[in-house]
Amino acid sequence: MESSEKIDVTALWLKYRENKTVEVRNRLAEHYLPLVRIVCGRLAISLPPHLDRDDLLSSGFFGLLDAIDRFDITRNIKFETYAGVRIRGAMIDYLRSKDWIPVTMRQKIRKYEQTVYRLENELGRSATDKEVAAALEISLEELQVLVGQCNAATVIPLEEYIKTDNAEAVDTNPANAMEFLELKDMLAKAIDKLAEKERTVISLYYYEELTLKEISLILHLSEARISQLHTKAVMKMRNYLARNKSNF
Repeated sequence: MESSEKIDVTALWLKYRENKTVEVRNRLAEHYLPLVRIVCGRLAISLPPHLDRDDLLSSGFFGLLDAIDRFDITRNIKFETYAGVRIRGAMIDYLRSKDWIPVTMRQKIRKYEQTVYRLENELGRSATDKEVAAALEISLEELQVLVGQCNAATVIPLEEYIKTDNAEAVDTNPANAMEFLELKDMLAKAIDKLAEKERTVISLYYYEELTLKEISLILHLSEARISQLHTKAVMKMRNYLARNKSNF
């Protein structure tokens, strides 16, 4: 049954390549629709509950249609990998257009980032929670709440850097190849500068595509703690990439 399903999908792709009809495109979209739900589920984990999941799914569906229209079956790349990037990008564009992060939260995030950056430059190592809390003149409990609030805001910007894989490179022209490789190198350096647990969380979340809950079970830490590690890692990477942006 599985092999016959694959043959049917291949036949659909060949048919769509010959004649890009709405009917065939919709049949392909129906087949790959679960992919939209998977991407949406992973992204929604770190978003505030007031955001409409259905709107996120709708934007992802349009990303899927765009992927179907642009995909070249002659390339040596899986459609699921290529479409995942397009779907995620469409959802991120939707979230950005909603401007869902309040101004006060942006100010808190910026202050937190600047404080961590300053401390780590002064100390020459990762700052502890106690040191960050003291610098911000808040309690450890208040810091944990702040980091939790920052978590949703950190996912969106980093997604643009993290998913710089070959699927995205499909649409780049040869003139952009060097820029693409430099960005990947810069990202690798940013990850290398993270603490061990932070690197593990980033790897499991973005590359192994596990949820924060699944990571918490692997590392034997609470989901809240994994969320904190994720937020800290993302902010450090964003700071590093921002400081070195002129290089790419």
